[in-house]
Formats: sequence, C-alpha cells, structure tokens
Amino acid sequence: MSIRKVPFGTLENGEAADLYILTNASGASVEITNFGGIIRAINVPDREGKLGNVVLGYKDVSGYQPLCGYLGALIGRVGNRIADGKCVLDGKELTLAKNEGGVTHLHGGNVGFDRKFWDVTPIEGICEDSLILKYTSPDGEEGYPGTLKVMVTYTFTDDNELVIHYEAVSDKDTLCNLTNHTYFNLAGEGSGTIEDHVIEIDADTFTAVSDKKCIPTGEMRPVGGTPFDLREPKRIGDGMALTDKDEQLTYGNGYDHNFNLNGEGLRFAVEVSEPTTGRVMQVYTDMPAVQFYAGNGLESVNPGSCGRNYHKHEGFCLETQYAPDSINHPEFPDSVLRAGEKYDFVTIFTFDVE
Repeated sequence: MSIRKVPFGTLENGEAADLYILTNASGASVEITNFGGIIRAINVPDREGKLGNVVLGYKDVSGYQPLCGYLGALIGRVGNRIADGKCVLDGKELTLAKNEGGVTHLHGGNVGFDRKFWDVTPIEGICEDSLILKYTSPDGEEGYPGTLKVMVTYTFTDDNELVIHYEAVSDKDTLCNLTNHTYFNLAGEGSGTIEDHVIEIDADTFTAVSDKKCIPTGEMRPVGGTPFDLREPKRIGDGMALTDKDEQLTYGNGYDHNFNLNGEGLRFAVEVSEPTTGRVMQVYTDMPAVQFYAGNGLESVNPGSCGRNYHKHEGFCLETQYAPDSINHPEFPDSVLRAGEKYDFVTIFTFDVE
C-alpha cells in the first residue's frame, strides 16, 4: 500500500487543494481531495483485470465550482432534506437555509461540509491505507447549534474495500447525519447511462414522499408490488421505465428515495452489478437507511474527467443515512446528536467481479 499527495489545482479564491492517491498491492486506487473530502476516482479492475475509474469527478478542483450535484463529496451537518428549512430541537425552532429551490434545506445548507477544506492525516498501513479528515463546525454554522467536531476516516484495503468511518461529537444538542455523495458507474466514468446496472437493496419498506419536493409523508411503505421492490436483483432501467406510471417515481423524476434497511448493526445493504465489465459493488453499513438516487437531475456545468459534460442517469448514488427530514417525523429514527454523545457509523463499499 502507498499514499501519494499531489497538487489538485486552485479554487476561484486562490485556495489550493491537494489530492491523495491511495494505491493497494494490486494497483487499484482511490483518489480523495481535502476540498469537501471528495472522492475523485476509484480505479478498480473489470473481469479482464483492466483498471477503470468507476465514479464521476473532475480533473482538478476547479471543476467542482460552481456546485453541481455534490459529486463525490462528504455531506453534513445533515444529509438530505429538511422540510421548509425548519425543525424544532429541544423546544427551540431552528431556521435553516432553503437552498434547494428556495423550498427545502438540502445537504447542510448554503455552504455545507462539501465546500470546506478538511485537515488530512495520511496513514500508511499493512494491507490498508487510511486518510483521517477532520473539520470543526462552529456553533451556529448554517443555523445549527453546537460546535461539532467531525472526523471521517477513509480506508482502502488490498481487498479493494473502501471503508468510510464517520465520527462526531458536539458540545450542544444538535443534528448530525453525515454521508457521502459519490456517483458510481461500474461500466466506467464517462461510459454513458447506468440503466443496464442491476441493483438489489435489502429493504422491505421505503419512505414515501408527498410531492416533487421529495419530503417524506412519515409513511414507511412496503416495497412489495412496486418498482421499489429491489429485494431481488433488478435492472435499474426497468424500474426507471415506470416513472410516468408510478406516482412515487414521478415525484422523484425516477429513483430518488430513502430505503429503510432491514436488520441492525453492520450488515449487507446493497449490491450493484454491471454486465459488460463484470464489476460488482456491495455496500455494508450500520446506518438505518440508504438513499438510492439514479442521477435524474444530473447535468454537469463543467466537463468531467472523461472530457465531456455529464448527463442524467450517468451515475447513481447510495447515500447511507438517517431518513430525510427525520427530525420532523417521530416515526423515524432521528438525527439528533446529544451533547457529549458520539456519532459513530461505518459504511463499506466492496469491489469485485463476476
């Protein structure tokens, strides 16, 4: 294993970013920048042994401005949506930015963790390398109470596993729902649509939404008999073809929904395979849910690493999380982090071939 640090360009304000490349014994690698904790690339083999990048990203940090789709980024304080940018915590109403169309609070607000420079400590190990990323969010940042100390550790192993360990602690009661917003395409970055990918999600229910704002109604709806029944492998495009026929898919303009994962603790959550390359990705997590987003609104304003702009359905996201708007729905496990308690969750992405 080895870690290499290289320059990754500068932002409009002149701040310089770094890129850390973690390479394992077989030559597979993960590339992560200190700006937004963004995963820029994951280079893993296909069934012929040929390495290819399976995530969307940009050649340097300037591509990530202006913000478009949160490609590869760490998300916080609260991933996903909060209805009307309002909630009540300990009897006090919080007013948060309505940064999604002036209607909902999305992915931490106007300047979330995806826009921050993180302090990075690289650690070269035996059979695995790690990057420890740290950021301290001050009391009141984006309207959230408490000084929140966050540590996210990325670990890449010789077995082609990417482990993301999220940890945080606050000096006041606050909200915390950290996730990662990488867009995957197992056929390879820039190869086109992900509709031929086959997905399986171990969830008996999904979180129904009320309208195109994609805010939960509070109902955990059974997946049986719907396009959301992904308990057996299903081609993504087959589900997407029902968008105009299924009300819930219509609201999300496709898959953009929270699945309530079966079981507890660190367990299998999702498998995605791609038939032409043979690549298979599995996801394990101890979070209660995962947001499956099929890139329905993806339209990049800058050319990606492949040299052209990305378009809808060229990547999918699997954001392990608490359910969207959980603070406003007592029927869901909520994202409240009490003062002095530790936020501590793990998500693992494994890459293999068949």
